[in-house]
Amino acid sequence: MIQKLSTVTLSNDAILRINELKVKPENNSKFLRIFVDSGGCSGFQYIFKFDDSFKSEDVKLYSDENNIIAVTDEISLQFLNECVIDFIKELGASYFKVSNPNAKANCGCGSSFSV
Repeated sequence: MIQKLSTVTLSNDAILRINELKVKPENNSKFLRIFVDSGGCSGFQYIFKFDDSFKSEDVKLYSDENNIIAVTDEISLQFLNECVIDFIKELGASYFKVSNPNAKANCGCGSSFSV
């Protein structure tokens, strides 16, 4: 059973995609790290990467009985609070989409925001 452990919501499609990517040899037994960094067109950007090093400042977002699915850090969690992260498949593209109610503005591509 998958447990939600924070105020960040991952859609079922996002969880399925993370689990699909985790079985690839280069990502095996890793979790998805989601964090916010400075940059992008609007000031802050979302970063998604696989990691296997859980740090003391990390916050588990989702896990199941055996594995961590996604984490963030305490600072990023302030920006991600109440966000919904979905995985979108469109003709010619697929990507994680963040719907952030805290963002005052988003760039056109949706990968950066301002507060």
